[in-house]
Amino acid sequence: MGRLLLIAARNLMQNRRRTALLSAAIVAVTMLLVLLGSLGNGIQATLLEAGTAMLTGHVNVGGFYKITSGMGSPILVEAERTLKDVRELVPESAQIVDRRRGFGKIVSESDTVQGALTGIDATNEDALRGVLRIVEGSLDSLGGEDLSILLFQKQAERLKVSVGDDVTLSSQVVRGQTNALKVRVGAIAKDMGLISIMSSYVSKNVLRDLYQLDPDTTGVIMVYLDDPDQAATVKAKLREGLLQRNHRLMEDEPDAFYHKFQQVAGEDWTGMKLDVTTWEDELANVQWTMKTFDTITSLLIGVLLVIVIIGVMNTMWITVRDRTREIGTLRAIGMGRLRVLVMFLLETVILSTVSALLGVSLGAAIAGLLNWLQIPVSPGFQIFLMSDTLRLVVAPYSLVMAVVVVPLLTTFGALFPASRAARLKPVTAMQHAG
Repeated sequence: MGRLLLIAARNLMQNRRRTALLSAAIVAVTMLLVLLGSLGNGIQATLLEAGTAMLTGHVNVGGFYKITSGMGSPILVEAERTLKDVRELVPESAQIVDRRRGFGKIVSESDTVQGALTGIDATNEDALRGVLRIVEGSLDSLGGEDLSILLFQKQAERLKVSVGDDVTLSSQVVRGQTNALKVRVGAIAKDMGLISIMSSYVSKNVLRDLYQLDPDTTGVIMVYLDDPDQAATVKAKLREGLLQRNHRLMEDEPDAFYHKFQQVAGEDWTGMKLDVTTWEDELANVQWTMKTFDTITSLLIGVLLVIVIIGVMNTMWITVRDRTREIGTLRAIGMGRLRVLVMFLLETVILSTVSALLGVSLGAAIAGLLNWLQIPVSPGFQIFLMSDTLRLVVAPYSLVMAVVVVPLLTTFGALFPASRAARLKPVTAMQHAG
């Protein structure tokens, strides 16, 4: 085997031009494979970090409260009791926060913005602090007893307000009447794509006063885990544990809570029912971006790999034709068919493995450079990426896959031409005039 490796390496060195061209093609495809995978990983990571910080926990205990059978509100009563039960059932959680939920109009002297209102206590929002980029004011203004609101840049520009200005919130309260409340702009944050278009953050007391809620109410209890992949397991444990503690639960529907209003309104029950969901349930509509990108990426990678395989096959056919007399000589001095086959395959393995390693290295280096440059993306892409800069995440497993898959496929492409070379008869091959 060692001698065959040496012969294969020398053959590659002897045909430098052909080797360089094929190697460049494999390097380029492997590099693109790494970059496309890194872009997909970056989008997924951004969706997970931004989505779970701004919209949902890894596991959520929310619910609906119905005064009458035909009217439900996303309110969780007996919040302290439920929060205590959740903490006891999920002791492994990294953090547990509760937020209030609402929907209404934000009115200034210039214009009106409509969207979701999320009531937070900024002193207990580590994940949110990690993703929001405050450009004016402070997130701390949404803590304590102040009636404050955080707007995003486009909202503030449309309303023509800045930190310190007053705006009016208007919304229907639980019993059907309309209520209004004046609040002060405490912070303005950079836009976060789709999430920031239709949502704002207010201090918890704002929604309490706007909706005239009891102090022992909230909207959702959000559980953050060290490992988001454990969300489904924790969800199942919470459902079982909450039932055992005499909480009423809705049917398990893997969908965002705002899609369930019509369903809840059509159900014949009153009182409080809890709804346990995971981050994947709540972000199902947002994740179509990732699925679409994955589909396009898979098609592009498939096309590139097919092109490389065809290129390898054509190159091997040319190599076999040019080296027919050499093959005949090797067969005449005693080299068996299997060893001829192995020799040609080893050439492809050596070439593709070295090229794949180089392509992986270049791809990872370029991904790191692009992250360092913080390349801005257009507003249209910001809507889906939830970020204003390009982000690539190089996953070690994707590098290993590229180094393994590319040589395997190229070797497979070389198998048929190599087997054709191995089947050549010595006499016929030596008489070849090419």
